[in-house]
Amino acid sequence: MATMKEVQRGRLLVGRLDHGADLLGEITAICRDADVRLARIQAIGAVQKARLAYYDQTEKTYRSFEFSQPLEILSLAGNVSIRDGEPAVHAHLVLADAEGNAFGGHLAEGTVVFACECMIEELVGEEFVRNHDEPTGLPLWKIQSSEKGA
Repeated sequence: MATMKEVQRGRLLVGRLDHGADLLGEITAICRDADVRLARIQAIGAVQKARLAYYDQTEKTYRSFEFSQPLEILSLAGNVSIRDGEPAVHAHLVLADAEGNAFGGHLAEGTVVFACECMIEELVGEEFVRNHDEPTGLPLWKIQSSEKGA
């Protein structure tokens, strides 16, 4: 059965990311500077180029792939939690080219912002910490169940 925790809404940070910035790096820096340790993230806009990744479940490794052309951000959805004591952004990105073809994957460093409007909704409660999960090989949340089971 799934293990869930109740959290409360905290601050809502809304703004525009810098042209030419690394998308993942910029969001991570905002979270670090604002001491956001748990959040959900969403964004729209465009990138000059992109680097995404796909997780190979058999090999338990990420395979990255790159796009060297301008693309629209159709959707960026993700979260912030703690990994190695620091805020870590985990986000997936759906992009479209000039013909409307869509591509998606795990956001990786090397995705360069053309224009981006971003929202970071801080969540307040118990910290969610990423630890190695043996069955998947991924750094997943380790959530302790409470007495209520939620």
